[in-house]
Amino acid sequence: MSAQTYLAYDYPLLSAFWTMLVFFLWIMWFVLLFRIIVDIFRDDGMNGWAKAGWTLFVIALPFLGVLVYLIARGKGMGKREQEQARAQQAAFDSYVRETALGGADRRSSADELAKLSEMRSRGDISDDEFRRAKELVLSGGGTATGTATGSGTAQQPARGVPTSSGR
Repeated sequence: MSAQTYLAYDYPLLSAFWTMLVFFLWIMWFVLLFRIIVDIFRDDGMNGWAKAGWTLFVIALPFLGVLVYLIARGKGMGKREQEQARAQQAAFDSYVRETALGGADRRSSADELAKLSEMRSRGDISDDEFRRAKELVLSGGGTATGTATGSGTAQQPARGVPTSSGR
């Protein structure tokens, strides 16, 4: 046995440290192996035969396969990871914008109706123009102001907005 081995057995804490280090490196090896396999299948630039070849190489000769893959395609691996992160961020931002605008659309429809009512009360537009503009605002995308669902029911005005009959 070498002097390093005796040192590890003479100090049990050092032996525990070496065991934890080997275990950590073993886990990191599997994480790296699985990330490479995922990257192989994520790459749209490779055809099916290339993907099959790289996968077989990485699985059959894991240490050599992973080392060669990282040397040959490591830079592209990072770029694909960044592209995926950007795409996920863009999808999340789009979802947040759509969700936030959903509430804003409802408020803007009510605001539009309030402005139309104010314009009619000042005499800037006639009752007929008000009615047509109100129908246009209410049919603009299923807002919470009570649009018709296509079943032949009459449209209901928003609360607090006077109708053309003066109610």
